Amino acid sequence: MLEHLLSRTDRSLLGRWWWTIDRWTFLCIFTLFIVGIFLSFSASPSVAHTIHLPTFYFVQRHVIFTFLSLFLMVGVSLNNPNLIRLLCWLILGTCIVMLMLTPIIGMEIKGARRWINLFGFSLQASEFVKPTFAVATAWLLSKHIDGPLSGRMLSVLLYASILLLIIIQPDFGMAFVITGIWFFQFFLAGLPLMWVSVLSSVGLAGSIGAYFLFPHVASRVDRFLNPAAGDHFQIERSLQAFRNGGWFGRGPGEGLVKKNLPDAHADFVFSVAGEEFGLFACLFILGLFLFFILRGFYFAHKEHNSFLSLAISGLFFQIALQAIVNISSSLHLIPTKGMTLPFLSYGGSSLLSIGLSAGILLSFTKKRLDDKHI
Repeated sequence: MLEHLLSRTDRSLLGRWWWTIDRWTFLCIFTLFIVGIFLSFSASPSVAHTIHLPTFYFVQRHVIFTFLSLFLMVGVSLNNPNLIRLLCWLILGTCIVMLMLTPIIGMEIKGARRWINLFGFSLQASEFVKPTFAVATAWLLSKHIDGPLSGRMLSVLLYASILLLIIIQPDFGMAFVITGIWFFQFFLAGLPLMWVSVLSSVGLAGSIGAYFLFPHVASRVDRFLNPAAGDHFQIERSLQAFRNGGWFGRGPGEGLVKKNLPDAHADFVFSVAGEEFGLFACLFILGLFLFFILRGFYFAHKEHNSFLSLAISGLFFQIALQAIVNISSSLHLIPTKGMTLPFLSYGGSSLLSIGLSAGILLSFTKKRLDDKHI
C-alpha cells in the first residue's frame, strides 16, 4: 500500500495528495473500477463474437479506458478546488458547443445523434456535461451575483439551455440525470416550496409530453406497464439471468443469457454479475455504491463552504441516480433506459466522465487548512 511508500513527512506532490485525500472513498472507487474490469472479461467476449470482432476487443478497450480514467482521476484530484472550478467551466463551455454541433455532424446510432467522431474516437459530449454542470451550478447557486440576473436565474438559464440541446439528440435518460442534479442542488440551496410545486408540475407535464411526442418513449412505458404491449426480449433475458444465478452464480464465464443480450457489457452488466456471480456478488456491488454515496453525503453535510457542499452533493447525487436507474432497469423496476452503470459498464466517454467526477470529488473532499479563497 501507499502508506508504506509515502511517510506522513513526505512533502512531495504525491505525498501530500495521499495524506489529504479521503482514502476510504479512493479505495471504494478503485474497487469499483477493478470490479468493472473483472465483469468486462465475463460480459464482453460474447458481445464481440456476436458482431464479429476479436474476442477480447471490448475487454482491451475497457481496460485501456479504465486506466485512463484512473490517471484522469488522480490528475484532477491533485488540483485545488479553485482551479478545478475554472477547468469545469472551460470543459462545460466546450461541451455546449459540441452539443450544438452534434445534431449536424454527429453520428446516428439507433435513431439518435449523441456522438461526435474525433480522431477515430466516438465522444459523447453530454457525458462530460454531468460533472461539470454540477460544479458550475453549485458555484452559481452559492454566489450572490450583482446585476439583473441572480445566480439562481443564471443557473436556470444554463440548465434550460443544456436540457434543450440534449432533448434535440434525443437523450431523455441524460436529460433526466441533468434535471435531477439541478433540482437537487437547487433544493439544497434553499428552493422555496412554491418553486418546488411549480417545477414538479413542469417536470410532470414534460414527462407526459415526452410520452405523446416521442414514439420510443411511449413504447418503453407501454411495455413496462403492459407486458403484452410489445417486445420484452432484453428485459426478459435480464430477469432470466438473475434467476439463473441464484445465490452464488453459475461461475465466471458460464453465463448463458449474455449471449442474447446485445448490451450485456454496457447497460446490462449488472445482469451478467447476477447470473455468473450470484446474489451475494450483486449485494457486494450495491454495498460499494451505498458506502460511496453515504460517504459523499457525509462530506457534503460537514462541509462549511457552500460551493463545495453543493458541488459534492450534486456529484454524488449524479452517480447515485445513474446507478439507481441502471440497476432498476435491469431488475424491471422502471422502464428500460440505455444508461451505463458508473465505474462498471463499458463505454469510453462514460468511463472518462466518471474518472473526471471521481477526481473532482477526491479534490473537493480533501483535508485543507483554509478554503476562504474558494
